[in-house]
Parts: sequence; C-alpha cells; structure tokens
Amino acid sequence: MNSLRIIGGQWRRRLVHFSDSAGLRPTPDRVRETLFNWIGQDLSGRACLDLFAGSGALGFEAASRGAARVVMVEKEARVTRVLRENAQRLKMPETVEFVTADALEFAVSCKTPFDVVFADPPYRQGWLDRIAPVLDTLLIAEGSLYAEAEFPLDTLGQWRVTRQGRAGQVYFHLLNMLE
Repeated sequence: MNSLRIIGGQWRRRLVHFSDSAGLRPTPDRVRETLFNWIGQDLSGRACLDLFAGSGALGFEAASRGAARVVMVEKEARVTRVLRENAQRLKMPETVEFVTADALEFAVSCKTPFDVVFADPPYRQGWLDRIAPVLDTLLIAEGSLYAEAEFPLDTLGQWRVTRQGRAGQVYFHLLNMLE
C-alpha cells in the first residue's frame, strides 16, 4: 500500500493510503501546495469535485481545508473502497462523498454545479477533451478548474488558463471561464 501526506488544513500531516492502479499518479506535495495557494487555503462553503479521484490527494486536501462538500469520483470499485477507508480512518464528515462511476458519465448526469473541479485524469487517453464539453454544467461561472496533463494547455472548452506550472513531466493549470 502506498501513502501520501495531507499538507494543509484540519488533517495536515495525516497519511492517506492508496493502492497500486494503472495510471494512478498522486499529485505531488509541491504541486498541491501551489494549487491551494492559487485557489485559497480555506475552502469553507465551497463545493469541490475530484473527478478522477485515484489516490484522493486533491479531494482529501479540499476536505481538510474546510470544503462544505467534496465529491470524489473513481471508476475502479477497489480504489473507491480504499478512499472510503481513508475517510473513515480520518473521521471525515459526511460532506465527503464517494461515487464509483466513469468520470464522463458522472459529469454528463451531474445536476448540481461545483465551485472547484479537480481534473487529473489518466494520461494519453483523451479525457480532458472528452470532459471539456460538459465543464460548463459542472462548474459555476465564477468557479475554478484545476487540470493536470502531460502537455501544456491554453484553454479547455470555455475555460482559459490563468495560472500554470510544471513539475517534472506534469503540467498543471488553473483555469477560469473565458470572458
């Protein structure tokens, strides 16, 4: 079992475990630190969606920083089970939800928009292009989209990059609605 450390908020320094799974790459500490400097350390009152949950690093960070609601979507049932076990071990509130589903199917059926969406999909499978058409229904107009990719982005659907960085082979981006 692999592990990572939550870097901020109520569960700071607590370990989250995750299983080996094809394409699963937890967002590194340094990148998570930058991301939460961009979107804010306190997410109180905000609804967050971790669309490709995997290790749960981004969703658990959002919950630790006070998000009012966190939904973690993961396609593999065994990975979702480990996410739930982590939440139980940390005694996270019921505001953290776990959904075992295909990310695109979830996105298409989602009726309630989020303030923040984290999109860190498996690489080289075209996921960002597939979810781009439904981002407008997933996010409020003033919301923030975080995307990781194996290449730099300028836009994604109606969303434009406002901040970006690179850590090794990972390009990470903060996007906001085009004006």
